[in-house]
Amino acid sequence: MQGRRKLPELVESIYDAGLDPSLWTKVVASIRDFVGGQACGLFSKDSISKFGVTHYYCGADPHYIKLYSESHSKFDPLTVLPPHGQIVSIPDLVNFDEYRRGRFYREWMQPQGCSDAANVVLDKSNANCPVMMTVLSGRRMVDPAMKQRLSLIVPHASRALLINRAISSQLTLASALADVLDNLASGIFLVDAACRVVHANVAGHALLDTGDVVRSVAGQLVTSSTEANQTLREVFATGSDVAFLAARGHAIPLMSSGGERYIAHVLPLSSVLRHGGERVVDAVGALLLRRVSLGGQSYGELIARTFDLTPAELRVFLAIVEVGGVPETAIALGIAETTTKTHLHRVFAKTGVSRQADLVKLAAGFSNPLVN
Repeated sequence: MQGRRKLPELVESIYDAGLDPSLWTKVVASIRDFVGGQACGLFSKDSISKFGVTHYYCGADPHYIKLYSESHSKFDPLTVLPPHGQIVSIPDLVNFDEYRRGRFYREWMQPQGCSDAANVVLDKSNANCPVMMTVLSGRRMVDPAMKQRLSLIVPHASRALLINRAISSQLTLASALADVLDNLASGIFLVDAACRVVHANVAGHALLDTGDVVRSVAGQLVTSSTEANQTLREVFATGSDVAFLAARGHAIPLMSSGGERYIAHVLPLSSVLRHGGERVVDAVGALLLRRVSLGGQSYGELIARTFDLTPAELRVFLAIVEVGGVPETAIALGIAETTTKTHLHRVFAKTGVSRQADLVKLAAGFSNPLVN
């Protein structure tokens, strides 16, 4: 009756462990006490190699836990695993007299003062290596009352392990995606309907720290262009597919105070992000911002091959992107403006664009997306 009163509290602690795996050690101790055993543990056992590893345990000597993993897991009675959720004791699995003459009993169970154990498969997500729970009964045999008490725990422990696996999978995916984003040279900003920054990758934070082409003002993303700011406010505030579709097809040119050219793109987001673990923030869109840089001679050669540009045409193309208009390009290259215009018109014809701003956008497509 005492155990019954503790059951709701125990079930609650099991689900807490589902959210925080570090709590399992305390939980298995509570399960042992509730069921009435000497020791309890969560372990995995490979159905092919018979190799077993204990994840959380209580009431057992660490020496025997290590011994189980290193050698004795292949001698235990769990040669053929029971169906998921079915509680079995050792006499349910093997001839008990033969078992007591075997190595597992004589070298592992008996030295710990145990004779029988209740075992149950909790998670078969990995069919070849299921997660199990065992309760060592001590010198007495596992009786129906022990099995009945353990049966009250099994469904909750199984669900808690599923929660562990789901959270672990999501964290692994989120971590992998974060690593990918942080290795991109482009600044990536997730923003809400008010254009407030919800998340930024490493490159994005670097741009914000510089505070030149883009900065954060009271948490709101602000660019160096008043016109671009107006466009972004309208797109993100609306948050409609139509608005994003219209903006998605048009790169937004930006320029730093030092004359470096940047290109921005907006993308819609449908997911809801949790910010700070409590407050729910709707990230309605993403802003991708990258500096227009051809990344060295190899990228210039790639552009030249792609559009069949002559060396002179390529020099003008690169100078227009890096330096600016025709007068600035002519000065930088030491050629006449008329010559610059001639080469520029040929570049327009070969690339299929008609404005210098479009050349900047075109060049951006050849820039290295990864951090150098």
